[in-house]
Amino acid sequence: MTDQQSSIAGIDTVILPMALRRTDGFKVRRVLPLLNRRTVGPFIQFYHFGPEEFDAGQGFDMRPHTHDGLAALTYLVDGEIILRNTLGRMQTILPGEVNWMTTGSEMAQRPSTEFRASGSNLLGVQACVALPLQHEDVASEFAHFASSEIPRICADGVEFTLIAGTSDGLISPVRVFSETILAEIVLTGSARYQLKPEHRDRAIYVIAGEVGVVGQSGTFGEGALIVLTPGIEIVLQAPAFHAARLMLFGGGPLADAPHV
Repeated sequence: MTDQQSSIAGIDTVILPMALRRTDGFKVRRVLPLLNRRTVGPFIQFYHFGPEEFDAGQGFDMRPHTHDGLAALTYLVDGEIILRNTLGRMQTILPGEVNWMTTGSEMAQRPSTEFRASGSNLLGVQACVALPLQHEDVASEFAHFASSEIPRICADGVEFTLIAGTSDGLISPVRVFSETILAEIVLTGSARYQLKPEHRDRAIYVIAGEVGVVGQSGTFGEGALIVLTPGIEIVLQAPAFHAARLMLFGGGPLADAPHV
């Protein structure tokens, strides 16, 4: 893992997360927590899984695991996951859909029988958000949102999808318990996105492709975590003839959360 303090205006730190290997060669990058960056806003865990191509008979299996005092959010770019919890809920998640589960049960994930039999691709993120103390014992919730329910703006080569929280005049239907922003940004063909300081804590994670900052040389490639300086506006730009897929996440600091 390589870290560097950045001299680029508006960028605090750039971190290249460690690549992890799991069952069946499934690749997971742990974006948070890291040794020198534990949280970004209320986000205390952030994982990037894939891109992965499974042969017939193979697939992604994650054993049951708990999220006490947390809310877990799953978002897919490609593929399919069947998510089950120990309260008896089951949900198939497809690209563009969002699953939100608060504390109170274990969660397990696997592909469908059809996907496992035929082979499939998989790309997505899963994040855990710390709950404020007053919501630590909130009743377990297992909410699913279709792609059509998630607000999206498409203009001038920019596709902005607001997965959770508020940003750019949009409000996500996902019920959060503190100031939050989680969005997918896709830039194509030199497109630019003006990232305003709507939230104090913000980070950009490059899930695919590469992205640059207008006015600065060089680009950041897949796996780079770019932690932004509070209160500073920057403009992101995809290289010419290439696309960039980014995750923007953060929000307000959550000092009273039990896991922070």
